Amino acid sequence: MRYAEFEWSIPDRFNMAAATCGRRGDDLALLYLPAAGEPRRYTFADMDTLSSRFANALEALGVARGDRVAVLLPQRPEVPVAHLAAWKLGAVSLPLTTLFGPEALRHRLGEASPRALVCEAGELDRVREACDGLDLAVVAVDAPAVLPAGCHGFEELLAAAAPTRRVADTAADDPAFLLFTSGTTGPAKGALHAHRMLLGHLPGVELPHNLFPQPGDLMWTPADWAWIGGLMDVLFPAWYHGVGVVAAQGRFDPERAWRFCAEYGVRNTFLPPTALRMMREVYRPELARGLALRSVGSGGEQLGEDVLAWGKEALGVTISEFYGQTEVNLVVGNCPALFDPVPGSMGRAIPGHRVAILRPDGSIADPGERGEIAVALPDPVAFLGYWNKPEATAEKTRDGWVHTGDEGYVDENGFFFYTSRSDDVINSAGYRIGPGEIEQCLATHPAVLLTAVVGEPDPVRGEAVVAYVELREGVHPGPELAAELQQYVKSRLAAYLYPRRIEFVGALPRTTTGKIMRSALRRKN
Repeated sequence: MRYAEFEWSIPDRFNMAAATCGRRGDDLALLYLPAAGEPRRYTFADMDTLSSRFANALEALGVARGDRVAVLLPQRPEVPVAHLAAWKLGAVSLPLTTLFGPEALRHRLGEASPRALVCEAGELDRVREACDGLDLAVVAVDAPAVLPAGCHGFEELLAAAAPTRRVADTAADDPAFLLFTSGTTGPAKGALHAHRMLLGHLPGVELPHNLFPQPGDLMWTPADWAWIGGLMDVLFPAWYHGVGVVAAQGRFDPERAWRFCAEYGVRNTFLPPTALRMMREVYRPELARGLALRSVGSGGEQLGEDVLAWGKEALGVTISEFYGQTEVNLVVGNCPALFDPVPGSMGRAIPGHRVAILRPDGSIADPGERGEIAVALPDPVAFLGYWNKPEATAEKTRDGWVHTGDEGYVDENGFFFYTSRSDDVINSAGYRIGPGEIEQCLATHPAVLLTAVVGEPDPVRGEAVVAYVELREGVHPGPELAAELQQYVKSRLAAYLYPRRIEFVGALPRTTTGKIMRSALRRKN
């Protein structure tokens, strides 16, 4: 069986640029769908030439091996061009989302001290404010004829640069990119990853996407390419296998997603749970006409049995849930082609990764026993460490394990189940309560769109369960609905699990990745 026979083959020397864009010629690499205008097609040869030109341009601006190159762009062709160019130089790329505000940008740029930053021309004022006091070159895409001092036009730089260059000879363990965590549990930390991380990712892409790649595959995700889900769950693993990727500019529009998946023949997609729920909200049978999906992966938060059941009917495939973190990604997942997923489970350990549930004393828990999800080291997908934070790195990687901080359990058949973040556990009247199952239960109520469950101080119970609820359009909040939701949980789960308080909100606080920020809700209490 594939799971038992798998062995890693990681070479000593490896560079992600050479492995993804340097050997595919005229095959489709990127189908770019701008917010306005006609689609644009780029081959692997195009990407190779463009990234070589930009690498030469960056070198002329003073970027050297080991320097950081910040990439502050939405989904558009210049994103992979910038990453590939950095890797060709032996530099370290720094993906940043355009959703960051000034303080978030200033924190990350101050921590990483990049030598260059690439952004859209419309971001220049915000970028210059965030970069105040930093010594770096700013490169603007779609730049106007006149630019502020210290800024350079991307297109002008490309036109003046040579179209070829030798790719830096890098070890598989050399740094390749610096990706900051989403900051759900504290200040965002920079997770430094090596070139080998791409190879470590491949099994976690290939299995959940039903033995990817297959002839005719074409991949897309609405996930921001500034995050590991867009960059390393989709873009570069697909390119490693010579599979084209669709880039769609603009905010996620669920109806547009239905249409262009059918129109352009998208076969494989990573859809975070929030995106799937939004697509379900607008779903009409005619939207699925012409859809030819072969695989749908999902991760980042719990999906829920209701969405899984809907996906099988509306999308025509079994959605594959998978699990990972910025520091150690795609280590657990499903593969419908090899086994039937268990509802509520994240799947089994992906071949090559040893995943276990640890007790507080560090011993391995028995099947069904709850504890912390941990990944054994060494592992090619694991990060090198937190940027300039050796104490945090040591805490995260102690005793030969990457400690995820997530709680869960594994059943006798090796299926892993997520219950909560360790710091999300609610201690109420002697019960340790994970919010996940309460949230999943509430999500099945027809009035509920999204929900988040936290604990608040209680003089009798220690902590009381509180549910923050975002309602579907047209549903009106009130004490009767709150009581109905409380009874709904009580009758389906257990009396001790029902929320002692229901608070209706217009919108739940989310990170830029779309994850609900329970930490922000806890601070409200």
